[in-house]
Amino acid sequence: MVLDRVGYIVVNNRMVSKDQAIGWLIFLVCAVVIVGYIVTLFGYEQLIQPYLDLGLVGDVQFWLVAVPVLIAFVAVLAIGAWIGWTMGTTPPPRPIEEIESESTTE
Repeated sequence: MVLDRVGYIVVNNRMVSKDQAIGWLIFLVCAVVIVGYIVTLFGYEQLIQPYLDLGLVGDVQFWLVAVPVLIAFVAVLAIGAWIGWTMGTTPPPRPIEEIESESTTE
């Protein structure tokens, strides 16, 4: 991979924009995480525990489910808090009558 003067990355004589390269990198990382998550969730005892003992199978499976659920729950609450903060700190709009009276006096 080489970056040329225009901001494109050259891969095997094919021009790929920087955004496309970042997109492919995101795709590959997500695909590896998906495979690793599924293998750890369903094949921990057979495939991972002989090499890396992280604890009992039930404990590992519990945390593999609990952590993403916690992250999603906190994200939803954070979005709700942000919406509430935005609504609470935004001043109310001017009444339509006031806007109409300004336009008729001009």
